[in-house]
Amino acid sequence: MELNRRTVIAGAAAAGMAATALGGTAHATGGKAPVKSLFGKLADGTKIYSWSLANGGTRLKVLSYGGIVQSLEIPDRHGKYKNVSLGFDNIEDYVAKTPYFGALIGRYGNRIAKGQFNLDGKSYQLSVNDGVNSLHGGTKGFDKHVWDIEPFTKGTDVGLYLYYTSVDGEMGYPGTLRTKVTYTLTKHGDWRLDYEATTDKATVVNLTSHVYWNLAGEGSGSIYDHELKIAAARYTPVDSGLIPTGELAKVAGTPFDFRRTKTVGEDIRIANQQLLYGKGIDHNWALDKGITAKPEHVATLRDPSSGRTLKIATTEPGLQFYSGNFLDGTLVGPGGHIYRQGDALCLETQHFPDSPNQASFPSTVLRPGQTYRTTTVHSFDN
Repeated sequence: MELNRRTVIAGAAAAGMAATALGGTAHATGGKAPVKSLFGKLADGTKIYSWSLANGGTRLKVLSYGGIVQSLEIPDRHGKYKNVSLGFDNIEDYVAKTPYFGALIGRYGNRIAKGQFNLDGKSYQLSVNDGVNSLHGGTKGFDKHVWDIEPFTKGTDVGLYLYYTSVDGEMGYPGTLRTKVTYTLTKHGDWRLDYEATTDKATVVNLTSHVYWNLAGEGSGSIYDHELKIAAARYTPVDSGLIPTGELAKVAGTPFDFRRTKTVGEDIRIANQQLLYGKGIDHNWALDKGITAKPEHVATLRDPSSGRTLKIATTEPGLQFYSGNFLDGTLVGPGGHIYRQGDALCLETQHFPDSPNQASFPSTVLRPGQTYRTTTVHSFDN
């Protein structure tokens, strides 16, 4: 039987309760309306806008290109603000160089083996952009499209509605997919993402956000001293192409055991074949909670030097933890610092990689008449 999240409805009230339970930054002031400004232009003259939001002590800047989080600022224990997400200060670098910094990912976050899958007796060939595999939707995924954005204020919340329609056959995927993603900053300073999508043909969908976190501040150096805890007793081992083998392996006794809080770098240099495949950590955790109707706490990340803490709650069954292994010193952030291996990490809430080819994994199939809905809440503290 399909494990299907398409009927999962995670309303704003449920997300708010989850955020409060996580102990987000306790600021109770309402935010002001989002502010729009010109960020740059694409080569064809298309204008790219930046939207600035602030609420509950959190400051967020979002681009219409790729729905990118260009910056996310939160205070440390002394009230000093820093941008804790990697990115660029110009649109040209986002177009030419970005390794998905801060972007919305679709249609399918993570990898699909050989860019192929079968659905209802039909075979589909996707755009291949990661060796022989398809990664994050192909050569022109959702991160490389311009999204329509509408700002909103609702009670004490402020936010943005982001819209993109992916036509039938785009990057090889069947069906016209109409996508809406809501970015909300709550009065507590929580950043909530609500994903929705509908289709006119059976397809596969796995949307996520690809923020690169460094809670000490972007450009400040390695995140190996960050402390991390993940509520998962199992993960999905991969082959040399980073495609899951299908096994749900126990984390016990491996470098992938984050059931107790430990530093990111504690076991990252251990001689382990899985770490060799990923040049570090680039794996999916099968969260203990599975698919849930409302966001539940799954991970906590803390920078001991600043006290900044990120707590993540989600309705999703998986969490991809990527330790910034392929940052190679060729990218320069808005602060003028070079990004090197391990200078940030990603915690991508999702369904599992290669699910269309793994019958034992929770299904990512979306059919006409169904609505894809998932929610993830990021809460901040110091």
